Amino acid sequence: MFVSPILKVAGLLPLMVLLLASCNSVDVTDYKNNQPKLVAESFFDGQLRAAGVLKDRSGKVIRYFTADIKAYWKEGVGTLEEDFVFDDGEKQRRVWTLTPNGDNRYIGTAGDVIGESDIQVAGNSMFLGYVLRIPYGDGTIDITIDDRMYLVSENVLMNESSMSKFGVNVGQLLLVIQKVD
Repeated sequence: MFVSPILKVAGLLPLMVLLLASCNSVDVTDYKNNQPKLVAESFFDGQLRAAGVLKDRSGKVIRYFTADIKAYWKEGVGTLEEDFVFDDGEKQRRVWTLTPNGDNRYIGTAGDVIGESDIQVAGNSMFLGYVLRIPYGDGTIDITIDDRMYLVSENVLMNESSMSKFGVNVGQLLLVIQKVD
C-alpha cells in the first residue's frame, strides 16, 4: 500500500510536538506569584536544620543525612555554614557565600563548587545550578547540580536536586530545611 510522504510526516507530527514540548523546562519565574515569598536574607538567617536522602540514578535511596546550618548576613553578603552527617558516619562541611547580584539574584560560591553558581529567586522559589566536586574512590568527580528550593511555610523549605554527569542523570537529593527556634 502506498502512503504519501505528507501522510508519513503528518503521522509523526504529534510525536514531534510532544518531544518539543518536553524540552521546555520550568523556570523560577513560573513561581513568581507563589506564597509565602522567599526572602533569602530572612529565611537563611539563624540556625537551620536539614534532613534528607540521596538517591542513585534508578531512584533507590542510598544514603541518609542530617545537617546543621548556621546562616548569617554581614554587610549584605550571606554565609551558610553547613555541617552534614551521613548515616554511615561520614561528615562533610560546605560553606556557601551568597553575594547579591541584582534584583532577586545572587552569586553563590563554596570551596567544593567549581566556579560560581547563578542563584535566582522568585515568589516562594530559589533555583541554582552549579558544578560540585565530590569525593569518589581515591579521587574526586565533578557533578552538575540543578537545585530547586520551595518555601512551603514560613519556617520550612523543600529542596530537590538533580545530579548529572555529561548530561546523564546520576542521582537526586531530596531534603527539608527547617528554621530552628
